[in-house]
Amino acid sequence: MKKNKSKNKNLPQCIFQRKPGSGVYWVRLRLGKDKRKTVKAGTLSDAKDLLVKLQRNKLLQKNLPEKLHKNKFTFGELVKDALNHSSDENGDGQTYSLGKKYKLIGKDFNDCIASDITKQDITEWLLEKSKERKWSPAARNRYKNAFSLVFSVAMDNEKLTSNPVSLVKSKPENNERIRFLSKDEEQRLIAVIKEKYPHYLPAFIISINTGMRRSEQFGLKWNQVSLTRKDIFLPKTKNGKGRHISMNPLVLAAFRELERRQPEYKDDEYVFLSNSNNRRPMPKTTTSDWFFPMLRDAGIKPGSKVGPEGYYWHCNRHTFASNLVMAKWDLSVVMRLMGHKTIQMTLRYAHLNPQHTQDAVDGLVTPEIAAKLSNGELFGPATGAPENTVPAESVA
Repeated sequence: MKKNKSKNKNLPQCIFQRKPGSGVYWVRLRLGKDKRKTVKAGTLSDAKDLLVKLQRNKLLQKNLPEKLHKNKFTFGELVKDALNHSSDENGDGQTYSLGKKYKLIGKDFNDCIASDITKQDITEWLLEKSKERKWSPAARNRYKNAFSLVFSVAMDNEKLTSNPVSLVKSKPENNERIRFLSKDEEQRLIAVIKEKYPHYLPAFIISINTGMRRSEQFGLKWNQVSLTRKDIFLPKTKNGKGRHISMNPLVLAAFRELERRQPEYKDDEYVFLSNSNNRRPMPKTTTSDWFFPMLRDAGIKPGSKVGPEGYYWHCNRHTFASNLVMAKWDLSVVMRLMGHKTIQMTLRYAHLNPQHTQDAVDGLVTPEIAAKLSNGELFGPATGAPENTVPAESVA
């Protein structure tokens, strides 16, 4: 403790580092005789700003409590701000998915004063729902992130001064297992779709040859597609940036077929329609009602919440990436084509091309060294079994 105090002695009063030298600063303020409030701020600058806000709230609580009460927002009110933020920053698909999470969270939190919600409240809720709904670590983390967005946006809007979710740890995720179609499964599925569900064939061909996310693909409008330049432009993606996707001949042919089906389309109309008889777009949020029957007819197990072995429409992205890696394309290229924000997200496909790492280490051996190895100049001629071994045939 003495060491910590010496490390924090040059900091403003009420600001400290729990781990000296970490660069993460905390604010501790006494609110009453036996009550203290400790909040993680982040940078020193953020800690100073947070301290000013906490001290101001402390004065208001003492002298003008009625004014402070006006700033007490319910969690449900702040959820609306979070959804508006998501709509501005992310695609419709992400915002829809986020809204479904808030619908579940809201049953227990919408009427709560947001500033009264604690780390323990959130942790206990996540634990209870994880057991009740058999969530994977990844699903649990998505709900934790949904909580965090509400408080982060509220802090940006100066409606709250702290985010209790910053103290909740994420669970380690196991994303190593990747379900993708084998070439045989792919050909079987294409044959089934062509015979029984021809309306959906272009959508499937485009999906496994571009790696677009479901919401990106079914939110696509004709003004984002250039058949002459063989280019698809996605202005708003999951990682917050736009990206261009090049078309191979299969994708171009599929778009030509969609163009033939919609000879009088307008630039602002959706590319993928629910059926040939109306202009209603395909839903961006679910595909199971029509994709799962195709999988069953092709002898492929559809996805299930019970186990990870089933196939979903989203797995088409894994098929796209896996085919690229097995074709020995560099992971940096796969990363760009997938629209991944970091290379870590792409590395889970690396095991599909073990030759890639073998070629890398083999490349360290120059032709000169290889020649010396072959003629015995480096370690001497090969002598077969080591001297301290006994040939099997000499053993009685």
